[in-house]
Amino acid sequence: MASMRDIKRRKGSIQSTQQITKAMKLVSTVKLQKARNRAEQSNPYFNHMYQTVTSMLARSGNLNHPYLKPGNSQKKAVITIASNRGLAGGYNSNVVKLITNSGMAKEDVQVYMIGRKAKELLMRKGYEIKADYSDVIEGPTYDDASVICKEVLEAFSKGEIGEIYLAYTHFKNTVSHEPTLMKLLPVEFDEAELKEAEANVLMNYEPNEEEALNLIIPKYMTSLFYGALVEAVASENGARMQAMDSATSNADEMISDLTLKYNRARQSSITQELTEIIAGAEAIS
Repeated sequence: MASMRDIKRRKGSIQSTQQITKAMKLVSTVKLQKARNRAEQSNPYFNHMYQTVTSMLARSGNLNHPYLKPGNSQKKAVITIASNRGLAGGYNSNVVKLITNSGMAKEDVQVYMIGRKAKELLMRKGYEIKADYSDVIEGPTYDDASVICKEVLEAFSKGEIGEIYLAYTHFKNTVSHEPTLMKLLPVEFDEAELKEAEANVLMNYEPNEEEALNLIIPKYMTSLFYGALVEAVASENGARMQAMDSATSNADEMISDLTLKYNRARQSSITQELTEIIAGAEAIS
């Protein structure tokens, strides 16, 4: 059985850690409120952008545009959004699992990384980090998203990559965050969209389809990417708040358990001292 001194020292250490987790939970809660409002306000726009563009392209017939057909390369670009910091439960590892469990061959994946923690995990697993934009997650802007998408689209146009994916954490609400792997290019359509397209007149472009799509697709890509950045920030702070709340609750349980052990050890010590005093008194008499 541990001594009273050891129990007291361990209890003090846990109480100090608990103060840190309480403070981190408070900070994450404040950040989450701002990030959640931003995500909830922007989410309708990005959803509408996705639905509009995919519906439009589904009604465009067989367009021969480089953005709408797979490239010759087997390489797949995965724009991955995670966190620069840990202590957020399984947030970063869940994003990494999207890639490792995707069925894509490791040698065919090029990762455009945002988030140092997930970058470290992917590098250990042998994935190629094509580019690192981790600083972007500290304060994502639409311009940042535009620059990154431009670089990825340029690689797609040159035939260096054949497909583009986005791996991020979709923010549902404060306690629910869903790791999501989305295919950005070439655009894919579900059966409902194709059936609806067949029932409608084909889309016409002015002045021509190539010029129109050269403007629309980068805008579509950037909008979805920026929306994912906003949701990822909210998801990260939500995950960290939950993790720190659980850590604080666990610390409470450990402190209660150690308090009980300390009281038992103290009672045992007092009982032993009384026994020794009584035995000594009986020996003298």
